[in-house]
Amino acid sequence: MNDNGPQAVSTRSLALRLMGVTAGMFAFGFAMVPLYDVFCDITGFGGRTNESAAVVENIVVTDREITLEFDTTVNQYAPWSFESSQDQMIVKAGGIYETTFNATNLSGRKMIAQAVPSVSPPQAARYFKKLDCFCFTTQEFAAHEQKEMPVRFIVDSELPDYIDTITLSYTFFDTARVTDNSGHGGDDPHSSH
Repeated sequence: MNDNGPQAVSTRSLALRLMGVTAGMFAFGFAMVPLYDVFCDITGFGGRTNESAAVVENIVVTDREITLEFDTTVNQYAPWSFESSQDQMIVKAGGIYETTFNATNLSGRKMIAQAVPSVSPPQAARYFKKLDCFCFTTQEFAAHEQKEMPVRFIVDSELPDYIDTITLSYTFFDTARVTDNSGHGGDDPHSSH
C-alpha cells in the first residue's frame, strides 16, 4: 500500500495554488498604481480633482451659488499651526476664486510639509477644479516661519443640483515624520534623513 501517491498529488496541487496566488498578487501590485489613479480621479480622494488649467476655457459662469467650507487638520504631533483665512465663502458656479491658508512652523528648525486635500461630498470632487494650490508641491519652512498659501479654484457649473455645499479639507503633514525611519519621528535635529 503506497500512501505517497495521493499525498504527492495534494502537495503538487497546493504548490500550484500557491504559485497562482503569488502571481496574482504580483500582477495586482503592478495594477495598483493605475487603479489608484483612476479611483482618485473619480472620487477626488487624495486631492485628485482635475486641476488642469485647460478647464477654464469651457467653464460657464452661472448665478447659482454654492457654499464652500474650509477645514484644516494638522497631522498628529506635527509642530504646525495651520488654518484657513476664512471658514467659508459663497461662490458662483463657473467663477474663478481664490482663498488663502496660513501655516506656521512652530519648531526651532527647518521643516518641510505637504498638504493633502480632500473634497466632500465625494460626488463633488470631479466638479471642484484646483487651478493653483500649495498642495501640489511640498512646502519648505524656516524655523518659526509663517506663510500665506493661496488656492485658486473653480466649481464647475455642471455640479449636480442636489449639492449646494462643498467642503475642502486639508491635512498638513510634516514630511520628515512620514519619511523618517530612525524611530525619532523627525524630532531629533541630529538624526540624518
